[in-house]
Amino acid sequence: MRKFLSTLAIAAAASTCFGSMQVRAETPNPFKCEPGEKYVMNVMVSGVEYWFPVYEMFKQAGQQFGCETAYTGTPEYDVNKQIATFDQALAQKPAGILVHPMNSDPFIEPINRAIEQGTAVVTFAADSPNSKRVSYITSDNNAEGTYAADAVAKAMDGKGEYAVLENPGQDNHDKRVNAFVARMEAKWPDMKLVGRAASNQDPTKAYQAVLSLAQAHPDLGAVFMPEANSAIGAAQAAKEGGGKIRVMLADVNAKILDMIKAGEIFGSVNPNQGMQGYMGFMLLWMAKHPGLIDPMNDAKRSGFNPMSVPFVDNGFSIVSKDNADDFYWDKYLKRRGTKGIEE
Repeated sequence: MRKFLSTLAIAAAASTCFGSMQVRAETPNPFKCEPGEKYVMNVMVSGVEYWFPVYEMFKQAGQQFGCETAYTGTPEYDVNKQIATFDQALAQKPAGILVHPMNSDPFIEPINRAIEQGTAVVTFAADSPNSKRVSYITSDNNAEGTYAADAVAKAMDGKGEYAVLENPGQDNHDKRVNAFVARMEAKWPDMKLVGRAASNQDPTKAYQAVLSLAQAHPDLGAVFMPEANSAIGAAQAAKEGGGKIRVMLADVNAKILDMIKAGEIFGSVNPNQGMQGYMGFMLLWMAKHPGLIDPMNDAKRSGFNPMSVPFVDNGFSIVSKDNADDFYWDKYLKRRGTKGIEE
């Protein structure tokens, strides 16, 4: 009898296992796009090299899901022109848009309109928190500013004068600058902020600002800015002044990397662009396919997207002379053998 029951149990288990295998075999793979399903990335100052590695991994994720992708945006530093390109992309009724909103509030209405149309929207690197965007992915801008402050203060033995260049109104840049200044005030009381200037990502404005700051404050020892373009002008001004001003920034491009290797720029904190693009696509895709999950919450009752992920930290790297060679876009693109933003 025991042998019979044992045999019966084994047979039942085998039947259950075989049955579940049949179900699995017959269940279609839900993680793929329908024909024509398209996801778009939208930015301002579209020629800035920072965006290219982001789109490269956004594109790769799309290809792995069998989706179409496109890189869009305005070449200018103009929020109205960026919104115009956002609207042009939206008119094509894409499944989702990964957008870097130049300014938070002007993008509330366009993003909300996209959501109402049925297009998923995720923000990256800068946010529009009062919009209905589903998710937001970025590096921790506060941590970036904090690290940059510590690095500069340590190099100056915790005492000296510094200044900041900024782009008022751009969410992620404001956070980096504010965190940098706050860290100095909290941990390095002998570090004195002697000036602030708006460079708005313009190397010429940054060059002129640093020349003026250095003239007004001969003991100026460092200047921090939250992006790469301004650093080119700032570093040139610092070089002309004898090279005693340490230039610290966020983000990199080929010119910045060359200047870091040459010792003309102190260093940079650079977001993990690849993870930003890849996970940005994943967040968009999930937002477009909320029916894949059935969570135990009030999503259906309240009407919010159950795939909403309020914040994802894509991390960042510290770029110095030692690792600068790993961040050149042209070398990376050659290794991958793709057409970059052109596909």
